[in-house]
Amino acid sequence: MEDISVWLTIVGLLIIFSIVGLLISNKISPIVGMTIIPIIGAFIAGFNFEELSGFLAAGSDQVMGVVIMFIFAIIYFGIMQDSGLFNPFIRFMILMTKGNVIIVAMATAVIGMIAQLDGAGASTFLLCIPALLPLYKELHMSRYLLLLLVALSASVINMIPWGGPAARSATVIDMDLIDFYLPLIPIQAIGAVLILVLAAFLGIREKKKISKKVAAGEITLSENVNILAIADNFTKRQNEEMAQAKEQPRNLAWRNAANLVLTVLVLGAMMASLLAPQYAFMIGVAIALPLNYKGVDNQMNRVKAHAPNALMMAAVILAAGVFLGVLNESGMLEQIALAGIAIMPAFVVPIVHIIVGIFGVPLDLLTSTDAYYFALMPIVDQIASSQGIASVSTAYAMMIGNIIGTFVSPFSPALWLGIGLASANMGKHIKYSFFWLWGFSIVLLVIAVLIGVVTL
Repeated sequence: MEDISVWLTIVGLLIIFSIVGLLISNKISPIVGMTIIPIIGAFIAGFNFEELSGFLAAGSDQVMGVVIMFIFAIIYFGIMQDSGLFNPFIRFMILMTKGNVIIVAMATAVIGMIAQLDGAGASTFLLCIPALLPLYKELHMSRYLLLLLVALSASVINMIPWGGPAARSATVIDMDLIDFYLPLIPIQAIGAVLILVLAAFLGIREKKKISKKVAAGEITLSENVNILAIADNFTKRQNEEMAQAKEQPRNLAWRNAANLVLTVLVLGAMMASLLAPQYAFMIGVAIALPLNYKGVDNQMNRVKAHAPNALMMAAVILAAGVFLGVLNESGMLEQIALAGIAIMPAFVVPIVHIIVGIFGVPLDLLTSTDAYYFALMPIVDQIASSQGIASVSTAYAMMIGNIIGTFVSPFSPALWLGIGLASANMGKHIKYSFFWLWGFSIVLLVIAVLIGVVTL
C-alpha cells in the first residue's frame, strides 16, 4: 500500500511539473498540456481505460456549468461593448477631469474599473489607453502611471465570476461560482475605495514631479488643455470603429438605456440566485442580440466576432477538468499533499495558504495563470485542508494575493497589448508598477483576513 502511495505521488508530481514547465516555456498550449499529460500519467500510474473514463467524467461534471457561463458571459459583454454602452460614461469622466492631474489619475482608475466589467483585459486596454493617453501626454503625466492605474483597477474588478480567476478557483475546489463570488464583493468594494485613495496619492506625487520638471525648464505646460477636443476624439474614434463593422448597432434613442436595464437584470438575477449564471447570460445574449442588431446575419456576425475569446477560455476550463479529474479521482493529489506535509516545517503547514497568497504577485511573474490556479492551488488546498482550513478560504487567499499581479506579468497577452498601445516598455512597466501592485495585494489580503473572508 505504501509503494502505491509513493508511486501516485511521483506520477502526480511529474504530471504537475511537466505541465508547469511546458506552459512557462511556451512549448504547448494549456489545452494540450492539461489534456494529454494527465491521461499519459494515469496510464503510467497503472489505471485502465474504464477508470480513466470515470476520472474524465468526474472532471467534466465539475467544470461544465462554468464553461457554459464563460461562453455566454463573454459574448454578452462583448455585445455591450460593441453597442457603446460604456462610452458616454467614459466621455463624461474625461470631461470631469478638467486637466487636473490628481483628478485625471482618479478618473483613470474609475474608467479602468468600468472597462473591465466585461472580464476581458484586452478590451480594457483597448478602451482605456487610446482614450486617456492623449490627456496624459498633454499634461506631461507618465504613461507608466496610466498603465499602473489601469492594471490595478482592472485586476480588482477581475474578481467577477466571468473574469477568469474566480472561475478557475471555484472549479478547483468544486464550488458553485456565485456562492464563491458573493463574499468577494466586500473585498472588491474596499479595494475600489483604496484604489481611488492610491490614485489620488500617485496623482499628487505625479503633480510634484511635473512641477519640478517645469521649474527645471525641462517641460512647458500648456496654458489651456483642450479637454473637450480629447473627449470628442474619443467619441469620434469609437463611432468610427462601429462604422467599420458591417453590423452597426440599431440607431435607437433608448437602446443604451435598455442595455443598461438588461445588464442590471441579468446580473441581479444571477446574484440573487434566481438563475444559474450560465442561464442568466444565455437569456441575456438572446435578448441583447435583437435589441442591438437587426437581422439574423448581423446578430450571428456579432456572436462570431466574440466566439474566439469565449471558446478559448471554455476550452481551457474543459482541459482543466481533465487535469483535475485525473489528479483528484486517482488519489494523486491527496498523496502529494501528504508528502508535502511530511517535509514542511510544522509552523508553516497551518498558514501555507496565507504564505502562498502573500507571494502571489511575484509568483505571477514566474508561472502562468493556468499553472498557478490549476497546478499550485490544488496542492496548497490539500495541505491546508489537512489542518482544518476550508478549501474556499485557501482559494480566496491565493486568488486575492495573485490577481493584483495579473497585468504586471509578462505571461499576460492583454498586458502586451496595453504596452503596445501606450508605446511603453515591459521592463520599465514592471519596474514602475511591481511593488505598488504587490503591496496593494498584501494589504487586500490582510483586509480579507480581518473581515473573515480568509481564515487562519
